[in-house]
Amino acid sequence: MAKPPLLTTSAQDVYNYGDVSRETLERLQVYVDLVLKWQPAQNLIAPSTIPEIWVRHVADSLQTKWTLPEAKIWVDIGSGAGFPGIVTAILQADDPEGHVHMIESNQRKAAFLRTALRETGSKGTVHAGRIESVAKDWPHGPVDAVSGRALAGLGLLLELAEPFTSAGARCVFHKGQDFQREVNEASHAWSFDLVEKKSLIDPTSRMLLLSNISLRRSQEGVAV
Repeated sequence: MAKPPLLTTSAQDVYNYGDVSRETLERLQVYVDLVLKWQPAQNLIAPSTIPEIWVRHVADSLQTKWTLPEAKIWVDIGSGAGFPGIVTAILQADDPEGHVHMIESNQRKAAFLRTALRETGSKGTVHAGRIESVAKDWPHGPVDAVSGRALAGLGLLLELAEPFTSAGARCVFHKGQDFQREVNEASHAWSFDLVEKKSLIDPTSRMLLLSNISLRRSQEGVAV
């Protein structure tokens, strides 16, 4: 049975919804407190979303891991304040095989992400640099999944994720109500299997799970 919408304004609402342990909830609260503490200096999230941080950012980010629960090694591209990278790391904090690589070019945000990992007791690595540079000749082993939220259009996301998807990684991307147009446009250049899951936060948005991703080629063998 499909879950009802996750309408939450607090940590307790997330806990009552299920799939989140008391220990995970405590880590999420530590993380939210850190975001709010660093917000005045770092502008980590849009100020207008601060009153709704639990639904707009935390609950929304929980869906990444929930969309692909078997994935353990993640690469979160353009991590920003850590939504969803830190949230995924928190959900996997007690999994000895779980690890989240976060790629963020802003040095101050990268410093925040390292602090968030340490303070929440979560396992991950922060790579401070441009996505293209960090992903090139990736030396950190196999990756199960790539995540990204509020970063770029689907076509560009697939381009940025290609070093990982070419080795078999799947992708989990948050997309808004214009998701179908993005899927249609991306499919001109990319071939992929797609599963759409309705967002638990916004019924007009989707969680996109993509697998078997490859760049389309013309009859002459040149990438489209």
